[in-house]
Amino acid sequence: MSGETGCGGPAPAALTVRVVPGLSGIPAAEWDRCALSAESLQGTGETHNPFLTHAFLSALEESGCVSGRSGWLPLHVVAEREGRLVGVAPCYLKSHSQGEYVFDHGWADAYRRAGGEYYPKLQVSVPFTPVTGPRFLIAPGEAPQEGVAALAAALRALREEVKASSIHVTFLPQTQWDEAGRLGFLQRIDQQFHWDNAGYAAFDDFLGALASRKRKAIRRERREALAKGLSVEWVTGSDLTEAHWDAFYRFYMDTGSRKWGRPYLNRRFFSLIGERMPERILLVMARREGRAVAGALNLIGDAALYGRNWGCIEDHPFLHFEICYYQAIDFAIRRGLARVEAGAQGEHKLARGYRPVVTRSAHDVADPGLRAAIADYLRREAGYVREAVREYEDEVPFRKSET
Repeated sequence: MSGETGCGGPAPAALTVRVVPGLSGIPAAEWDRCALSAESLQGTGETHNPFLTHAFLSALEESGCVSGRSGWLPLHVVAEREGRLVGVAPCYLKSHSQGEYVFDHGWADAYRRAGGEYYPKLQVSVPFTPVTGPRFLIAPGEAPQEGVAALAAALRALREEVKASSIHVTFLPQTQWDEAGRLGFLQRIDQQFHWDNAGYAAFDDFLGALASRKRKAIRRERREALAKGLSVEWVTGSDLTEAHWDAFYRFYMDTGSRKWGRPYLNRRFFSLIGERMPERILLVMARREGRAVAGALNLIGDAALYGRNWGCIEDHPFLHFEICYYQAIDFAIRRGLARVEAGAQGEHKLARGYRPVVTRSAHDVADPGLRAAIADYLRREAGYVREAVREYEDEVPFRKSET
């Protein structure tokens, strides 16, 4: 597969594109250079999105969490000029719609009933991770629009080559979402809940910004969560051990098996990220009588704390809120991080100081009939999402002077 672009002035060498079936085929330093450069252009304040790093994505592949067997076959798209990496896109050939957090099961079912084959499809994303970040990773010094256009054209060519029905680029930042729209991708929005740091010096400062009733409710929840002799520890960096991962994996498997039936991540994955990026990991662990009974995995960016997985082997009132939300806020305040992103869904986060934010995805569908039906659906869905965000914003627990 190849393609080329051009611009005014002296003609640059043509861009060529190729598909690489795994991160092992791309040098880590070159991938990370593109990822960090792309992130810096988004205006979010984030300069190190840990999920976009070669370390994180390659751990998914090497552990087998991401593979053809799991229905996530890596087919990363690479754009080059004279052998120099210009841009990359983390791309996977999917045989299902699990682990994406942008739901298209209804589209697949409708297309099947109409006689079409929705799978395979191409997914440009970070697997199992509903965190916004650039998906077209353009190297520093390269023209972003040219790089995005080249990668988008390559994805469309790949879609034809592998006979996929569609391309789905999920959790895009605003700038790349806008660019995808200009390139003819259908645009979709949804919402999550994030916590914003208004320059708080301590957790009590955050509580002081809340309405009195909400402030009292959070203090009560925090007391009750740890009332039965539970203690909390933060584990990060060189303090992380295999024993910590053993305990956390028990939590993850127990809760994940009950929640969605088949947890996506295996034990080896956690060891790999612990080896490769320990300084970017925060485990919040709850213990009772010295025994670990619950925990939450967070990844640390330069601007945000990203809550990802939670689990427990003992049920205690409000412990989930304490370990996943309040401890995350406390850590972010102490580290001077701008926000906490606590994953997908969860209206209950509103009462705990998290606010609604819009998330974005882009979709390119080959079949004209299916594309038209999805476009009509997305227009109506967007209205519902925007109205929900407005209603949620009216429910935030902050004092009126703070909203």
